[in-house]
Amino acid sequence: MDLVEKLTAGNRAYLQQGNRSRREETAQNGQHPYAIVICCSDSRVIPEQIFGADIGDLFVIRVAGNVLDRHQLGSIEYAAAHLHTKLVVMLGHTGCGAVNAALSGEADGFISYITEDIRRAIGDVHDADRACRLNVCSGVERIRTEFAEHPEIGSIAVRGAIYDIRSGAVEWL
Repeated sequence: MDLVEKLTAGNRAYLQQGNRSRREETAQNGQHPYAIVICCSDSRVIPEQIFGADIGDLFVIRVAGNVLDRHQLGSIEYAAAHLHTKLVVMLGHTGCGAVNAALSGEADGFISYITEDIRRAIGDVHDADRACRLNVCSGVERIRTEFAEHPEIGSIAVRGAIYDIRSGAVEWL
């Protein structure tokens, strides 16, 4: 089976899962997510499954290394100001390839933009778990700072968390 066929078969299975009413409800009435989750693009990190969420529950922003630039900040602003989402979660994870690349200094091309941001966040830390936590904490602080004076979303709750890819548990920081 080629990869497009595999994706098509997966979509057929999705359509048969019985969540049609939720899809129709959100298509008709719009989305009303209760949380914004900024997380890594890692295929093992699936916020909807990790938090037991349904269609329309989470506004998920995925980027390798869960780093922030103007695009992610604009997405946060949109969800908070226009969708009235009340919580932002910066979700890092154990075994993050982007954090490991930042630690090893082995990144080039466009990936280096990600690892440079992570290196600024972690300083001279060399422990991967500690670096992951520092990267999350840096993101939380940046969100709080960027939106502190925002008239619509300055008081939104911002939390950091680490997802353990082995156990599946979330640790709140």
